Amino acid sequence: MAAAVTLQRNVVSQTGKHTASVIFLHGSGDTGPGLLRWVCDVFGQNLAFENIRLIYPTAPTRPYTPMKGAQSHVWFDRHKISQDCPEHLESIDSMCNNLSAIVQDEIRAGIPKHRMIIGGFSMGGAMALHMACRYHQDVAGVFALSGFLNKDSVVYQAVESSAQCPLPELFQCHGGADELVFHSWGEETNALLKKAGLNTYFHSFPDLNHQLCLQELELLRSWILKKLSL
Repeated sequence: MAAAVTLQRNVVSQTGKHTASVIFLHGSGDTGPGLLRWVCDVFGQNLAFENIRLIYPTAPTRPYTPMKGAQSHVWFDRHKISQDCPEHLESIDSMCNNLSAIVQDEIRAGIPKHRMIIGGFSMGGAMALHMACRYHQDVAGVFALSGFLNKDSVVYQAVESSAQCPLPELFQCHGGADELVFHSWGEETNALLKKAGLNTYFHSFPDLNHQLCLQELELLRSWILKKLSL
């Protein structure tokens, strides 16, 4: 595999001693700073913790097939936004390599993987599932907000083949009014991962479109604190 590309990242530092880290991946067409601002706007302040560093990386630009090959900040390519097409594994695995460099940086900073969580919004949630379920199964947890996996995703096989080993817990949220990534796609992803052996949580927000909401971020914050408490 090619050498890792160094990803730009924005950081919300912990207010006390650094004992854990969360990597939060943006959706397609967004950036780390864009997601950080969006979370702050919805939550009313930064998602900040006494002991946990939050890292918002930015995906490099690449040609994106659903936009007719236009350049976009995306974690991987795909043929279309659908459950039914094959995954573009070459771009997914290449980006897992790039993101793994951030995990290694946190390890060098003294944070073991069982004190890390990887998650994301939309495409970032799918990317996080590939990272946590295929490459870093010893992280404390993974979260996917308004995200989904393709029906034949290699993530399902990875979880099934590791079902006898400790696996990260999944926290998932999805809007019932989502017109881009349908609620049923997120629900099916959760059900298949649970069937494969993952411990999962799924929270529905009936009136929410392809967005973040305050209640969702409050639930996410509580779950992060439960997994990565002092």
